Amino acid sequence: MIGPVADNGRGAFGARVAELRARRGLTQKDLATAVGRTTSWLSQVERGVQPVNRLDVLRLLVDGLGVAVTELRPDAPPDPAEPSPPPNDLDRARLVLSGHPALGTLLSLGERRPDPSLPELSADVERVWALAHSSRHAELTVALSALVPALERTTRTAGKRERAMSYGLLARTYQALSAAFVRQDEADAAWVAADRSIAAAEMSGRVLDVFAGTYRLAHACVWLKRYDQAEHVARAAADALERSVGESGGSDEKLSLLGAFHLVLALVHARSGNRADARHATECARRVARRMGRNRNDFNLEFGPTNVEVHAVAVAVDLGDAGEALDVAGQLDTAGMSTERQARFALDVGRAHAQLRHVDDAVERFLAAEQLAPEMVRSHTAARAAIRDLMLVAGRSASPELRALAERTDAMGQVASDGSVTHW
Repeated sequence: MIGPVADNGRGAFGARVAELRARRGLTQKDLATAVGRTTSWLSQVERGVQPVNRLDVLRLLVDGLGVAVTELRPDAPPDPAEPSPPPNDLDRARLVLSGHPALGTLLSLGERRPDPSLPELSADVERVWALAHSSRHAELTVALSALVPALERTTRTAGKRERAMSYGLLARTYQALSAAFVRQDEADAAWVAADRSIAAAEMSGRVLDVFAGTYRLAHACVWLKRYDQAEHVARAAADALERSVGESGGSDEKLSLLGAFHLVLALVHARSGNRADARHATECARRVARRMGRNRNDFNLEFGPTNVEVHAVAVAVDLGDAGEALDVAGQLDTAGMSTERQARFALDVGRAHAQLRHVDDAVERFLAAEQLAPEMVRSHTAARAAIRDLMLVAGRSASPELRALAERTDAMGQVASDGSVTHW
């Protein structure tokens, strides 16, 4: 966070935003879309009604306007250059998506390669999801590098009876790959993997797997900040599932998917600054979870009452409602969830503490997340931004634990031995 703007300063700040926006020839809708907020929110900012006290929101504004932070807020700390992204543990997996994965098979369809049997491939898919849920991305990319080409070949060489099963395994594998890419902030690759999972699911004849792939596609849209597309994808899927549940009754699998799409909508609205719709979507997910009555893991969604509240914490943090996030978090026990979900929950709680400038509590939660899933923390953009902000708040009084965390996550460039930032 940055220091609050006095009421009499909000008007000057808003007028400056409006001036710079007009200078660039942008409409309010143009700039609001660029920063992932609503036109109403931007209008309130420009009229001095809506304060901008969070550094991450200020960064979005200056990026949209193409100016330095200090040009909008002279009292803000100098905006550091974004540190270079950390090494990505899924770089080899990106190569799997590059080009066609079975060109040799297309040239010689009659030639059978010594690929694993379908039971062996099925076991490999289960292992891939276990690695994804544990955020063990380095191991995951090695496994996928062999599994995806093998499955792609098998779908083209298997007999008619086996083909549907092999396409089903391929769809689930691409879903795992898409989920992992999102967690590594590689949303463009996640989009490609999700799209391939949808195509494979249709070939398998498993209709609900099409929806599972569509869920991964919606998440890729969110991380690409294509909120209108994410909302369109999630809304269309949720509406179709609602109709199906109403007409033929709701299986647990359908309800898991329906609830998961409501959570995507909650995330979209939170990222767009639409508080009312974000809370409405979260409540819709709660109703579905109550109908199910227990936590499940259909399609590796981990949907259920606990997961809804975990998402409610994330939504509150994205909306800047840190106190609400901590109130919800204090009532949760995530011990039964996957390592990935527990780590993400710890990161969100840490972000909430960071918004309130509870430096020690924030560091404690970030360290807990790092112990669970170090690869995730290293690549989590919002967490790294929060750690940078903590370093700015703490300055020379930053604890050794905070300085070491910032160095491990490459969140703040280089820190001198006395704790001061030497460059970003």
